[in-house]
Parts: sequence; C-alpha cells; structure tokens
Amino acid sequence: MFERKVIEYIETHQLIPKGSHILVGVSGGPDSLVLLHLLKSWQELFECQIVCAHVDHMFRGKESFDDYVFVEKTCMEWGIPFEGKQIDVTAYMNASGESTQLAARNLRYAFFQEVMEKHHLNLLVLGHHGDDQVETMLMRLTRGSAEMARAGIPVKRPFASGYIARPLLCAARSEIEAYAKEHGLEPRMDPSNEKNDYLRNRFRHVVLPFLKKENPNVHEHFQRFSEELTDDEVYLQSLAAKELDGIWLEKKKDGSIIDLERLLMVPKPLQRRMIHLILNYLYIKRPSSLSAIHIDQLLTLFTNPHPSAELHLPDGLIIEKSYQKGIFRFFTNESPEYSIKLDVPGETILPNGYIIKAHYIKDEISVLNGNHSFLVSASSVSLPLTARTRVNGDRMTVKGLGGTKKLKGIFIDKKIPRQERTTWPVVVDQAGEIVWLPGLKKSVLESEHTQNETSFIYLEYKKA
Repeated sequence: MFERKVIEYIETHQLIPKGSHILVGVSGGPDSLVLLHLLKSWQELFECQIVCAHVDHMFRGKESFDDYVFVEKTCMEWGIPFEGKQIDVTAYMNASGESTQLAARNLRYAFFQEVMEKHHLNLLVLGHHGDDQVETMLMRLTRGSAEMARAGIPVKRPFASGYIARPLLCAARSEIEAYAKEHGLEPRMDPSNEKNDYLRNRFRHVVLPFLKKENPNVHEHFQRFSEELTDDEVYLQSLAAKELDGIWLEKKKDGSIIDLERLLMVPKPLQRRMIHLILNYLYIKRPSSLSAIHIDQLLTLFTNPHPSAELHLPDGLIIEKSYQKGIFRFFTNESPEYSIKLDVPGETILPNGYIIKAHYIKDEISVLNGNHSFLVSASSVSLPLTARTRVNGDRMTVKGLGGTKKLKGIFIDKKIPRQERTTWPVVVDQAGEIVWLPGLKKSVLESEHTQNETSFIYLEYKKA
C-alpha cells in the first residue's frame, strides 16, 4: 500500500520527528499536491503543524498565476496556512547571468527560507520522487559530476535553521498519480514538462521508459544505490579530511600550498576527495562547470614528471606544480599577464572564465558561431597555438578589412570595458602572428583555404 510504504520510509530515515513544524513546498503538480494531502491526513500521527509555500516564477504568464491561485484555494479549503510569492525570475536572470533552472531554484529556496524564519519552522518537505532520482543521477553521470553529486537527490540535508526531507523518494511517479486519482485530486499540469527542450525531459521521456520496461521497480534500486553512495562518500571524505590536515603547507583563502609528495602517498580515492576539499575551501561559490574531469586533470598535473606545470580552473583559479609543492592561487587583474598553450585537440580553461575548445576536422564546415568560433586549415598555422594577454602595439590582419588594425582600436570599436581588455585572450601561432581575437575578430587565415586542404582546426570560445 502506497501510504504504508511512505510512512515506513519516513520512519526508517527519521524524516519527520513528532512535533515538527513543517513547510511544504507545493507547485500544484501531482507530486507536491499528493505530498500535501498525505501530510494533512497524517497531522495527528506526527503531531505536526503544516504551512504551505508556493512560488510563481512568472514564466508562463496567466497560466502560472492560475497555479498560484489553485494552490492558495486548495490550502484555504484544507485549512492549511498559505504563503505565496510571485517572482520575476527572467529579470533576475538578466541581472545575474544565471541559467533558467538555477535562477528559479535559488529564488525559490530563498523564499522557502524566509517563510521558515517567519513561522519558526524547522523542516522543509519537498515532493521529489523515485523517478526524479533516476533522472537526476543519470543526468549528473552524463555531465561528469563527481563524488557526492553522483548520489543524486539527498533524502535529508541541512537547510536554514533545520533541514530538508523528501519522503516520496521511495515511490514512483505512477504510484503518486494513482493516489491522486483515488482521492479525487486534480493537480495542475505544467505543459513545459512535455517538451524535450530540457535535458531532464529528454531523460524522462526517452531513457526512463526504457529502464521501467526492463524493471518497473528500477527507482527503488537507484534510491538504494544513492543512499549507499552517500554513506560511502561521507566515510571517505572524513578519512580524506584527517589526511589533509598534514598536507597543508599554507592555508589561505586567496592562496594555498600543499605538499605533493605527501598527497601522492595516500590511496587515490582519498587523493580525489582531498582535492575536492581543497577546492571547496578555496571557492566561495563552487562553479557549476567544475567536474570530475578537472579533478583528473589536477591529478595528472601533480603526477607529471616535469618539475613545473600549470593548470587553469573555472573562475580564475590557477594551480601550479613547483617541484613537490602544489600552489593554488586566484588570477587577479592586478597581474593580468598570462600565456597558455592551447590543447589541440582538447579544452583549455582561460583565466577570464572562458574556455577554448579545439578539435581537428577533415572537411571545411560553413556554419560558424560568428567571431566565437574560428576555422583554419592545419597547414596555415604553425603549432602550438597560444592564448596570451595583449601587449602594446599588437596588430592583426583582420579578415575582410584588407589590412592590419591595432587591437586597441578593435577593443574601442567593440566597446570592451578597459578592465576586460587586460584579460582578453589573443590567440597567436608559434611564429607570434595573431590569428584570432576570440569573440571579436578573425584574421585573414580563416579565408585562406584551398581546395587541396583536407585537415582543419576548429576552435570555439565560450563561457566555462
């Protein structure tokens, strides 16, 4: 029975202690509406108080406002205190530069925290279910997430002055929908969930049905795997933290040094987690683009037999290997000069928060991403290519201009702020010729392809 299953899950994981003061996040969809209905019916069982919160992200105009009205009306009929807010997420996105989902999530959770403080609540309960867990874990593995992130959605974690609990992770979407139908609930449906524009929806509509066909209870196995991964990760991180204490040579937020010889003496699983702990300490806000690939790159850097080397990570973090020391420091505009050899093929992270991706292609392509991409025949440039900061007097032969132009003039024409010019990458070949000013101008080399050319280098410049 669905209700018994959820109660046992709550008791096993100690999600709702008796006497809890609960905030339930409700969108109006099946999952959160069923969750609210369950908790209302269990108020005496758990001796709890309930408040409902709803956020209208204003993405769908009247349609999303109707969701707001629906949740408010439902709470009124069920005798549950309601707190709602309309938030212009699009305006926030334009100001912050955050993605749609990240901006919506940050604003939604900030509102939840406000409501918890206002009503002196200690528990936020959300309606994520087992199918959500399968989708999340697969998405994160596909993206290259590392360590704890691979475990997906946590059953319980600290939040505000209390914690978040997700009692429906033991259940499938089909069980929740069956409960809603049995109890005459008529949830609101978000039409955007049916579109494959979002990565999650593609996993939901394509991958998950295949897994469910193989095993209808696949969500239970993923949830068990998630909890095992979490337990293992907590234990390994505690071991890594103990080892790390003896490896710091200098521990500062703006720059730290570690003993590489001692780092490389511990087992590799602990090495990876020690690096994670170091990065978590240094970053005020961990970049979303940081992945397991970067951890592997760091370990490769530290084990490289060459006594000195350097690696650039997102948000201006630079890691240098200098004999048996690992030096972590942040790039600053006070010392903007850099010169970084581009990995061809490969991906190179730049100090200004961008990356240059490079790969070889056999045939010329005609569709290019404006000045944010560059295509050149392999025989037209002398490798290696290097991204460096500009120097006084820099000039380039601009494609379509019929002559050369100073980079200073290009920056002025493009209205690039002075502080950004100091870190803007200039791509040169081995001979020092400027072949590309990423995002701004290309050299004539891009147009000098011949019919006999069969190998090209394709470069892309984008945010890390």
